[in-house]
Amino acid sequence: MFLKTYMAMTEWLLPIKNNKKQNENKDDSMLSILSYLRSGNYIEAIIAILSRCFVVFCCLPIHELAHGLMADKLGDHTARNQGRLTFNPFAHLNLLGTIMIFLFGIGYANPVPINPNNFKNPKKGMALTALAGPASNLLMAFVSLFFYYGILDIAGLNSTVTYAVAYFFYFAASVNVTLAVFNLIPIPPLDGSRILLAVLPDDKYFGYMKYERYIMIAIMIALFTGVLDTPISLLSNALMSVVGIIPKLLFGLLVR
Repeated sequence: MFLKTYMAMTEWLLPIKNNKKQNENKDDSMLSILSYLRSGNYIEAIIAILSRCFVVFCCLPIHELAHGLMADKLGDHTARNQGRLTFNPFAHLNLLGTIMIFLFGIGYANPVPINPNNFKNPKKGMALTALAGPASNLLMAFVSLFFYYGILDIAGLNSTVTYAVAYFFYFAASVNVTLAVFNLIPIPPLDGSRILLAVLPDDKYFGYMKYERYIMIAIMIALFTGVLDTPISLLSNALMSVVGIIPKLLFGLLVR
């Protein structure tokens, strides 16, 4: 399971303005910690490191835990037996994937072990287990936007503290929506390819999966070159608007 982080961390350093739509119009992009260090922008580098810590120690572990919990509920206890049903991030982290996140903004966690033979319906079980990961990210995004709009409505952005807290929740929502969108792409080894198993005939699906290694290489190239940035950003922004509808309604921000 891969993740490319999209963020606009320099917004933390802008002057505080009492504008409730300010945070919603950020131009998210992957920021390289190394480029900050080379240019002497050490504050921005620290912020970028902290944001990646959030991804590594929160978003990725919960995503993988959701896969394991769904599989466990459907009858496959492989993840439980291997100690993967835990919020402990160190049970899910992959050393190389973690280093890649901090250096390049692209990385991955160790996938939760799944044995589809333990499901009553293997195709349905794999699809539901795969869907659980992105669903957990959308739930985290919803909760984050709830707190974000709550802060805007109750406290506003009149102080550095409230601005920083509000932006943290906005960033949390943004990265979780992006993670959900990216992993729902129906190409291996992403979660979307496992969901595709439920709708494709077995012969076509396994014929498609024969090229998983080559497709994985192509994905990595596309990520590093930025080919996927625009479509993922467009889809993420659209989904972010949908996820934010209920929190906005609760705080009356749609009619302001």
